[in-house]
Amino acid sequence: MLLHSIANRIRNKRKELQYTQAALAKQAGVSTRFLAQLESGTGNISVQRLADICAALSLSMAELFQGLGPHGPLILSLVGLRGAGKSTLGTLAAKSLSIPLVELDKEIVSRSSMDLAEIFSFGGAEYYHELQERILKEILNTPSPIVLATGGSIVRSSVSWDRLLNYTKTVWLYAAPKSHLQRVRSQGDLRPMQGYENALSEIKQLLHIREPLYSQASLHLDTDNSTQEELVNTLVSFYRSSV
Repeated sequence: MLLHSIANRIRNKRKELQYTQAALAKQAGVSTRFLAQLESGTGNISVQRLADICAALSLSMAELFQGLGPHGPLILSLVGLRGAGKSTLGTLAAKSLSIPLVELDKEIVSRSSMDLAEIFSFGGAEYYHELQERILKEILNTPSPIVLATGGSIVRSSVSWDRLLNYTKTVWLYAAPKSHLQRVRSQGDLRPMQGYENALSEIKQLLHIREPLYSQASLHLDTDNSTQEELVNTLVSFYRSSV
């Protein structure tokens, strides 16, 4: 629902700036009760009061309403480690919804005119995340509905991750470590073949480190224990519902 999407964005921005509800209410010239109702999605919003709160947060009205439709954000973002099924399920969900699939890493390669190996060779992970942040912002500025498949490391960039959480409907796709490894191999990546135990340990470690961030997504889907059809139906229903 639109009110809940606005509420989430106001609340997240307030927390990002480390304001208490009382401090923000005082700065915006509204009551703490009104702000609490607004952040819960139950407030009776007036345009002027909303503008006052946005001004206190240095948040433009355009950014507040960016990408919102009658059922919340228009972008469905899929996150998770490599081999989670983001591209496969994203393609099927996009087809079912009759909207485009955008793969963030492919956009980074296309817009930078460098493949991922060149990007990391040129500037390392820091440069990759700089490109990721800029290109993700450009994608989110486009009001068209899309399914967005992201890179597994997007949670390492607090800026990009916050943008996804605030401006898209986020889904964490996950599986058992062995499943991740087998799927990556089946995609033709032979690097994990060089040491099964080492590769499996690395995946387990990545999951352990990133799980607290991935789990901030609005929906979690275990891709080991549901059929492809069931997973796609869940994604489609989630996209069409209010969050």
